[in-house]
Amino acid sequence: MGHEVVRIGCGAGFAGDRSDAAVPIVAELAAMGGPRFLIFETLAERTLALAQIEKRQNPQRGASPALERLLRPILADCLRSGIRIVSNFGAANPRAGAAVIGALAAEAGFPDIRIAIVEGDDLTHDFGAEDFARRETGGDVLAERPAILSANVYLGAREIASGLDQGADVVITGRVADPSLVLGPLLHVFRWAEDDWDRLAAGTLAGHLLECGAQVTGGYFADPGVKDVPGLDEVGYPIGEIDADGRVVVTKPAGTGGRVDRDTVVEQILYEIHDPAAYLTPDVVLDLTEVEVAVIGRDRVAVTGARGHPRPDTLKVTVCVDSGSLAEAEISYAGANATGRARLAIEVVLARMAKRAPDLAIRADAIGVRSLFNDTAGSALADAWPDARGEDVRVRFAAQSDDPAALVLLLDEVEALYCAGPGGGGGVRRRVTPRLRSASCLIERERVRPRVTVIGGPR
Repeated sequence: MGHEVVRIGCGAGFAGDRSDAAVPIVAELAAMGGPRFLIFETLAERTLALAQIEKRQNPQRGASPALERLLRPILADCLRSGIRIVSNFGAANPRAGAAVIGALAAEAGFPDIRIAIVEGDDLTHDFGAEDFARRETGGDVLAERPAILSANVYLGAREIASGLDQGADVVITGRVADPSLVLGPLLHVFRWAEDDWDRLAAGTLAGHLLECGAQVTGGYFADPGVKDVPGLDEVGYPIGEIDADGRVVVTKPAGTGGRVDRDTVVEQILYEIHDPAAYLTPDVVLDLTEVEVAVIGRDRVAVTGARGHPRPDTLKVTVCVDSGSLAEAEISYAGANATGRARLAIEVVLARMAKRAPDLAIRADAIGVRSLFNDTAGSALADAWPDARGEDVRVRFAAQSDDPAALVLLLDEVEALYCAGPGGGGGVRRRVTPRLRSASCLIERERVRPRVTVIGGPR
């Protein structure tokens, strides 16, 4: 069934991940033989909706803003070493993302890079508001037929595999299921059948383990004194080794921080799993109830026993609609009676807003333990933590509304605290950002038409 082991590293678990995280992975994979891949998972639901808004403003934009920052440190080394890249960098505009990748590759001396573009996830203009409302699950966000900002269906792994089959050095997608970023390369190498449910489930489990980057190597796991993780400042991001039968070994680059053991792996297996017997993906229904986890070496954990059931007849669609704007403003109070002055500041702003914008729902929070005394090393924080007495307090006001004037009024009122009291306030920050609401819908699989386009040099 092909090569004995496929090695897949994950260089990012979200768009804001570290730009140097993939460097040790690439160095390790470059020294190995066999098929090697590097994935980047960068597409949260809100990230995609904001990319859709950006694309509306400029049709040449809408790809992930993280693309250049994450690819530039490793793209040349990957192309030189035959490490193929798969990512949902495309966001709302995979073609725009492919253009950026092509330019980066040419700049690095690889003008003939071959890029596969996976499209077909954007259903924004394919269905009306009524169609989506009728298919909404678990809520009524779409009940009043609001204008649709974006609607993206979760595609699976087949199109990724097709792009790799056509010789792509890089596969760029929009919305795909996160584990499919890993399953795609496995389908390409091992040629698993479309109904080989247990192997598809194993590949999906491999993707689930790798998709969140350093979570499985100790990042999200760390809790000092409870779950200690060494070298977190240089935590290694994961590498999966998967064989043709679906056995997965999770590890990380040598010399990096973090840890890979039974605890970190089990925690990641259970992350965001609703029903362990039926984790739904576009490719397969994954059953985790018979999975076995075994430590086979230092920072090496084997995972076996995934079982699969036929894929669902419907695909999940995330639909985003406008939800007005979010206004946030903050101000700090420090020193004696900081807590009392913070409380008074809240009372003043709420009283004034009750008269001037009575329909605006406002949340006010007092946050903080000793952050204003030039304590960059954190020693004062450590001293104060057991008995925090409000040596400083950061007051945060927030409100959501469709009325921009009311939101600006709230921000003005917070800023006016500088002189209008109470005394000693400082460090005001204010901003207004678009607010989105999302709904989940189920679309009949046959209504979705994914497509793959390959551009670039010959293979």
